[in-house]
Amino acid sequence: MNPKVDFYFKDKKWQEELEQLRKIALDCQLTEELKWGTPCYTHQKKNIVLIHDFKEYCAFLFFKGALLKDTEGILIQQSENVQAARQIRFTNLKEIIEQKSILKAYIYEAIEIEKAGLKVELKKTSEFSVSDEFQKKLDEDSKLKTAFEALTPGRQRGYLLHFSQPKQAQTRESRVEKAIPNILNGKGLND
Repeated sequence: MNPKVDFYFKDKKWQEELEQLRKIALDCQLTEELKWGTPCYTHQKKNIVLIHDFKEYCAFLFFKGALLKDTEGILIQQSENVQAARQIRFTNLKEIIEQKSILKAYIYEAIEIEKAGLKVELKKTSEFSVSDEFQKKLDEDSKLKTAFEALTPGRQRGYLLHFSQPKQAQTRESRVEKAIPNILNGKGLND
């Protein structure tokens, strides 16, 4: 157990559940670290699984969950835009205890995936849809197009997802307009 992570398991709605998930991860000989403000479990410095909690549930998040066989059909893709990670969600302690051996098997499989050096085949940036509103701006402004193409693929994807999410054209247009100065300055959505 890493004392830097202890705070995460105190005074939480899912305290018992989180403590059980911690025990399972540590039983699998993973190293406990604090990353992104949450307990992260690694094998030879490679991220395997993390624990996080939400209002409605707590969860194990497997970094390369998309590569797991998921023989039990319990992995959840958080949203359509999440490519590699998969969650197993819990709403009570009993669920965790009943699935303990399954959870360990998934962790061991995730470790083997890391040992084998397997990687999730991520969608290329060119495969993401470009909102009409943003495409129009790119067609009209060559400086914007050049600046956007100079961004890292991750920053490009961030903008493309951000621009395409709203249902209303007016909201998409507004998002594009607000982002143009950052794009021209070589910054990502959250920089």
